[in-house]
Amino acid sequence: MKLPFDLRALEIFVSVVEHQSFTTAAQSLSLAQSAVSQSIAGLESRLGTQLLVRGSRGLRLTPAGDTLLEHARPLLQQAQRAALAMAELEGLVKGEVRIGVSSMLGSYYFPPLLMAFKARYPDIKLSVIEGGTLSLRRMIDNAELDLGVIVEDQLGTDTHGLIRRHFLSEEMVVCLANDHPLAAREQISVEEFFAEELVVFKRGYFHRDFIERLASQHGLVPSIAFESNLIALNKAIVSRGFGITTFLKRVVEDDREENNLTAISFSEPAWLELSLAWRRERGLSRAEQALVDFVIEHSAAERPTPNAMGADDQADSTALEPPSLSRG
Repeated sequence: MKLPFDLRALEIFVSVVEHQSFTTAAQSLSLAQSAVSQSIAGLESRLGTQLLVRGSRGLRLTPAGDTLLEHARPLLQQAQRAALAMAELEGLVKGEVRIGVSSMLGSYYFPPLLMAFKARYPDIKLSVIEGGTLSLRRMIDNAELDLGVIVEDQLGTDTHGLIRRHFLSEEMVVCLANDHPLAAREQISVEEFFAEELVVFKRGYFHRDFIERLASQHGLVPSIAFESNLIALNKAIVSRGFGITTFLKRVVEDDREENNLTAISFSEPAWLELSLAWRRERGLSRAEQALVDFVIEHSAAERPTPNAMGADDQADSTALEPPSLSRG
């Protein structure tokens, strides 16, 4: 059977859909707009059906166009991976890695790590996307990300079909102003924490999930005073005494003098187990594998933990016991 299209025609079609514009698609592909229009017209002619409809609100996919788009994207992704695999036969690690991280890790853990990785592998392009762990999981499923950071045992995070590599155990601590009545305590109970007004992230972020899960486990209801995904804003609110919150310990461990903030452990120390994850069926390119190995290597050197998993411990969630929220 002779195919009625080639990869180039599919690439042009997908670009037009994603940009919602023939002109912008042509610019992104370094083509003349007439060439893009001719390619779409030729594709529709060979398929014997209309793919796009131009309207007052822009371009709209027909049912046939929607079906083609569903198949075209994975075909192009596989073609790109095949081209990269051929280039890697030369022994060079190159390509692009798209990794999704949370705002806290993106601001406080990954910057020095990614700069060190880039120094070791200058031919690898890194694209870092910030988001909540639930949205990052959806992006992994939709092939918009190659790798993503997930929190083990997070409510609503289905990890079936993912391969995971644990890389970090990080304590969640109570964060409050230096002059707060609880600031002199060595530990703070869950009940004392939830008796205060809280500054929290929006739903979909592991910070919010952690607080709601902790409240549920103890039969308590959070009293939310402020809701923001901006770390600096949340710190400023807490430092001025308008509420308390919880952060990864590394986010606030140096803030006592600079930002008027104190970090105190819960009475039962609470830990988050963080992993890199990717879709099982797609595997990893050499560039992606290099980043995974580098992150694991860095975390082992920085803060070894008995929970870290080796390369042979990759598994679906059905094969793993979920880690406890807290450990003593």
